[in-house]
Amino acid sequence: MIDFAEITSHTHLYNFHSHTQFCDGRATMEEFAAAAAAEGFTHYGFSPHSPVPIESPCNMSMDDVDIYIKEYNRLKEHYRHRVNLYLAMEIDYLGPGWGPASDYFKTLPLDYRIGSVHFIPSAEGMIDVDGRFESFKAKMQRYFSNDIRAVVESFYSQTNKMIDAGGFDIIGHFDKIGHNASHFSPGIEDTAWYRQLVNDTIDNIIAHNITVEINTKARADHNRFFPNEAYWKRLADAGVTIVVNSDVHFPNLINASRSEALSLLDNLKNNPAQ
Repeated sequence: MIDFAEITSHTHLYNFHSHTQFCDGRATMEEFAAAAAAEGFTHYGFSPHSPVPIESPCNMSMDDVDIYIKEYNRLKEHYRHRVNLYLAMEIDYLGPGWGPASDYFKTLPLDYRIGSVHFIPSAEGMIDVDGRFESFKAKMQRYFSNDIRAVVESFYSQTNKMIDAGGFDIIGHFDKIGHNASHFSPGIEDTAWYRQLVNDTIDNIIAHNITVEINTKARADHNRFFPNEAYWKRLADAGVTIVVNSDVHFPNLINASRSEALSLLDNLKNNPAQ
């Protein structure tokens, strides 16, 4: 098991959330490994979107898992004197029958697991509520009768069920629904009921001692981190291990907005009275 607290206490030169040709990434594993080495990273993890038992264009095929592992092993050896590479997956939680705690993932030689929610249940099956707002808006009408509160509550319900089930080391972008929800219903993240859902989730994260990522992927284009900065102090004050990941899909963005997040986080930790 990787000691994320130990790594982050000694270096900022890491990234544990990345996507390549095996899911919805836009370059090969070798290109990302080369970019990580060029950036000076000492720790870099591959974390493709896991296989799922439903149709999804963003998730890797189960048929590709062995190929992914073989390529990882080749790159690990090739780059062993330049960067520590790790084998991981971002595993989708779909419910009791599929998620990070499923037996299938226990059979894989993963160094760590990211647990994430992208899908929520509907009357017509599991629906991806991540991605571009235009797609989200269409799904709201088609599958959820435009009931944004029900969608948000379902997202956090799924998140907490995943936390309770366990089987993962890092929780990915645990308030990401806030991005599309805020476009659909401006100001929703400032409502008391929404904040309570997030704080209840944080309580559960703290109780289960789960490492949290600050995800920087949307900072440049949408001026936000996941989780929202408003919740960082609660996490830091509770002693939660925090890693800053770029959730990278393009090699040139491998370190995007991480320095800003790391600076804000360091300032928060060094000035706890703020």
